[in-house]
Amino acid sequence: MSYQFLPLPLLLATMLCLLQSHPNHSLQTNSFLLPLSHTFPSTNSSLHHLIKSSTLRSTIRHGRRHGTHRHPPLSVPLSSGSDYTLSLSVGPASSPTTVSLFMDTGSDIVWFPCSPFECILCEGKLDANSNATIFPPPADSRLVSCASPACSTAHSSLPSSDLCAAAKCPLDAIETASCSSHACPPLYYAYGDGSLLAHLRHGRLSLTSSKPDSLSISNFTFACAHSTLAEPVGVAGFGRGPLSLPAQLSALSPSLSSRFSYCLVSHSFRTDRLLHPSPLILGRSPEPTTINPSESAFVYTSLLKNPKHPYFYTVALEAISVGPTKILARPDLAYVDHAGNGGMVVDSGTTFTMLPEETFSRVSTEFARHMSSAGFNRAEETEAKTGLSPCYYFNSDRSSNRLVPSLAFHFKSNATVELPRRNYFMGFKSEGKRVGCLMLMNVGGETDETDSGPAGTLGNFQQQGFEVVYDLEAGRVGFARRRCTALWDSFARG
Repeated sequence: MSYQFLPLPLLLATMLCLLQSHPNHSLQTNSFLLPLSHTFPSTNSSLHHLIKSSTLRSTIRHGRRHGTHRHPPLSVPLSSGSDYTLSLSVGPASSPTTVSLFMDTGSDIVWFPCSPFECILCEGKLDANSNATIFPPPADSRLVSCASPACSTAHSSLPSSDLCAAAKCPLDAIETASCSSHACPPLYYAYGDGSLLAHLRHGRLSLTSSKPDSLSISNFTFACAHSTLAEPVGVAGFGRGPLSLPAQLSALSPSLSSRFSYCLVSHSFRTDRLLHPSPLILGRSPEPTTINPSESAFVYTSLLKNPKHPYFYTVALEAISVGPTKILARPDLAYVDHAGNGGMVVDSGTTFTMLPEETFSRVSTEFARHMSSAGFNRAEETEAKTGLSPCYYFNSDRSSNRLVPSLAFHFKSNATVELPRRNYFMGFKSEGKRVGCLMLMNVGGETDETDSGPAGTLGNFQQQGFEVVYDLEAGRVGFARRRCTALWDSFARG
């Protein structure tokens, strides 16, 4: 029998990585629990305003993915009320700084504001009770070199020679690959209603669980934004790129990047529903063998490859059922072409599910037929105020609820996701009357031939009450009905 020994430097590096993570939870169970907080605006905002801002934001977020921007778009909300945030710490262990970032599966970089900081057109973007303090770049961080692979990755894989030339590295140094002292050029991102300038940096990042346990990585790559348009809050990208938060945590344990899940607590835009945080589980272990009667086993659908937007979690939507009627989805919802068009993105940062006009029209028409047959009258004023359609005068009592047709998404691999009624038809008060609206949205007309991007988006409102697992190792996304508060309690107790 022969034995193989690790070289001493590699052994020491491995031990250091293990010691940087708390051993009692994250490495022994291969999972790590983080709390997600739902962001609501100040209590002065009406429900109409909150829903309307969410519909506008969903439209712009989906629409900007059809632009021709060179860089991957980031999650940049128009206003709070439909997003989930997580907190992390940056800077030296002796004096860390806590930052709250939007958790976004639709982007693959971590960035946050750093002073000096200018935010143009940011009035009203932050809740009056939020902590808007902007700190300088973390004291222990350093600028990323123009010759670093991270710089190339952040700049859409531009060659290091081009990036170092932009950083004004001398020609002889470029030719001899000696530009390590020159910083990576600033990153520029343009999106639907704004833009961002940031510098790429390396530094220490820590995550704290509810145990409390912690994870720390000393050479984490993030971006410090010094100037933004219409966005004062940073983003924790959970997309499929190498600079995403899960991908970089693989330096501590590969399981942390290979599989993660979240379970969004149902809220119906009411703060009193959010008594518990929504659990975000890094390194999610396989699902339990036994489940409660109110829950379901996971159903999985394969991830599609997107040559132009590889960071998206794109799946194939084949049909939507309204009551007993199964409506075939537009073909481009089920595949991605060579230019990156098509498919449906599973997105934590978009509020409402966005469907192409043809598919939405058929779904809403069938839904309206059922509601009309059940005797419900249209509430057109509510439609104008919220941006949702169709809406009806609706009492939200048990007998009325039974008359609302069921709705289910049918994904590739025979993965059927049956939505609870509150995920697609929400009752609320409008002008003193009880109403209810279909909580899906129309993307609009056909996109321009030069556009590229997903055909649809599965929004976070429709994901409430489901554990959504991103299994990168197996190349799939799974959905299971869960009591998210109970899931949080079970993991928090250990």
